[in-house]
Amino acid sequence: MTWAAAAAASRFQIPAMDVAYLRSRAPVAFGVGCVSLAGAKFCGSSSSLARSKPFACLSISTDASIKEAVHTEKAPAALGPYSQAIKANNFVFVSGCLGLIPETGKFVSDSVEDQTEQVLKNMGEILKASGVNYSSVVKTTILLADLNDFKKVNEIYAKYFQAPAPARATYQVAALPMNAKIEVECIAAL
Repeated sequence: MTWAAAAAASRFQIPAMDVAYLRSRAPVAFGVGCVSLAGAKFCGSSSSLARSKPFACLSISTDASIKEAVHTEKAPAALGPYSQAIKANNFVFVSGCLGLIPETGKFVSDSVEDQTEQVLKNMGEILKASGVNYSSVVKTTILLADLNDFKKVNEIYAKYFQAPAPARATYQVAALPMNAKIEVECIAAL
């Protein structure tokens, strides 16, 4: 690992770093599984770290203690060993939702329109339990059993996600759990 850092330093003309200097400027600094360069200047050259403005690097941690499971009885229980949602790193990661009625665990109907409405209602309850709402959603992924349902799903989806709509990907898949017509997952900002 040291040789890679040394090679990068010579390649980008990064000045030597005085660790004591960095500690005096940033008394608390740590990293997990990444290399951070503080006070380095990538363009041009610098003869002194004092002339380069130090910067902070925020990295994502995989520390399980900062991960919080979200659960609500107002949405269907997870069908396997996963959480309805996880709060971590200022985001909420909502697992794929199906058009199941929470109280019965059965589909609301066989129609893609009804399942889409129920999916988005279930997702709304999970978002609410997480302390956010539809306007906090930054990314959705829609899985369809039949891509020909795309237009029908879009009409219902638009009622829940106002402008600016979240980023989105939509895929047709070979099969969904319990032969669902649609599954939707999302990521929301806290």
